[in-house]
Amino acid sequence: MTQPVLIVEDDPMQRQMLSTLLRRKLDFKSYEVEHGRKALELLEEDQGKTIKLVILDLNMPVMDGLETLEILREKHPSIPVIMLTGSKDIEDAVQAMKLGAIDFLMKPYEGERMVVTVRNALKISMLTKEVSRLQNEKEGRFTFENLIGHDNGLSTVVNIGRKAAAADIPVLITGETGTGKEIFAKAIHGESVRSGKPFIAVNCGAIPAQLVESTLFGHEKGAFTGATEKTIGKFREAEGGTIFLDEVGELPLDTQVKLLRVLQQKEVEPVGAGKPVPVNVRIISATNRDLQKEVDERNFREDLFFRLNVLKIELPPLRERKQDIPVLAAHFIERFCVNEGGVPKDLSEMTEKQLVNCDWPGNVRQLENTISRAMVVSDGNILSVEDLTGLVSGSSHPSVSFKTQKNICIVSDDGYFKTANEIEHEAIKIALEHFDHNITQAAKALGMAKSTFYKKMKA
Repeated sequence: MTQPVLIVEDDPMQRQMLSTLLRRKLDFKSYEVEHGRKALELLEEDQGKTIKLVILDLNMPVMDGLETLEILREKHPSIPVIMLTGSKDIEDAVQAMKLGAIDFLMKPYEGERMVVTVRNALKISMLTKEVSRLQNEKEGRFTFENLIGHDNGLSTVVNIGRKAAAADIPVLITGETGTGKEIFAKAIHGESVRSGKPFIAVNCGAIPAQLVESTLFGHEKGAFTGATEKTIGKFREAEGGTIFLDEVGELPLDTQVKLLRVLQQKEVEPVGAGKPVPVNVRIISATNRDLQKEVDERNFREDLFFRLNVLKIELPPLRERKQDIPVLAAHFIERFCVNEGGVPKDLSEMTEKQLVNCDWPGNVRQLENTISRAMVVSDGNILSVEDLTGLVSGSSHPSVSFKTQKNICIVSDDGYFKTANEIEHEAIKIALEHFDHNITQAAKALGMAKSTFYKKMKA
């Protein structure tokens, strides 16, 4: 079951009916309490933030619905709340909506109406969070708190990142492709004194060689063939803020000379202008190359390398921060639902285990793509191992890129070779354990027909 819902209702019969409705219609798990104080206690204990929705009765003993709602909005603003009441007083509904309830239903309610309301509440909640995230990014106010894993797998580099944010110096972010270098740069910018000012990202490897200089520094009208209008360039677009030079190792050597001048003189010279223009920007650069090696091979200027590499931050690959994978997967499920519509799906225990065991050579970006594709092919409310088949590795065999916890030895303890039947028996046993005794998946992984697999199991 997925999407745990907290039902706060003093009538045990009403609680049971609503819990049954959510389980049968939506396959949602429910927690049930009889008043607001217990609800708040349960939410405080929910360290994993598993509760996604609260359905709250208005009239209850100990702590009523409106008082509970007011505290919920203050302490757990991201959790949507649906209010229930047997009263027909419209003022109650008005007050509940003012306090932040996402909807208000009168008892007795129709089952289908409740199902639709729950779906809509979850969609609105996800959309609100995504809009808030995008707004923070757009306004240059994205912070390390917005990074998944900031207090877990990324905690060490986040500590360095916060120090980088406090000092207005050039930063070089390194790491494998897909580790999130640009989003990390946005967090540095968002926690710096330049927060709220422009954050301009430039992929240096995607700009044609003949246009790099004009793209970065601007050009005058008529400066070259095709220059029909004057442009100010990316550096002047970032005035007062931060420019992020992704794949900085791809810059041509002649452009590297001019970038060095920007760092030294704090000014750019647009193509065809003939005179420099002062700029006030912070430079954060990133690369997945070994820039020291590029310097040794004379592909990158040593003086520019020293200027960019004032503070180096290396982001860990996803395989070194596996504790963040379940939370990242849940985030990508929500983002998919915001972009494509639908109710979020949960990960089965086995699916989560498979995701954690994968090496993820493409890092966070590969995980996001895998989750998105699994959401498309999945038919149920839970993403199963079968939904991931071939998606991680591109293979038709399930989970071939996942690490198997056991190996098969072809030599017995007494030093003799095992028979083929003995080896096959061990393979079947390991496959069953690996796929949580899902015979269909185990048989498919070993390339056997299901009927053959059953026979060999009995044998």
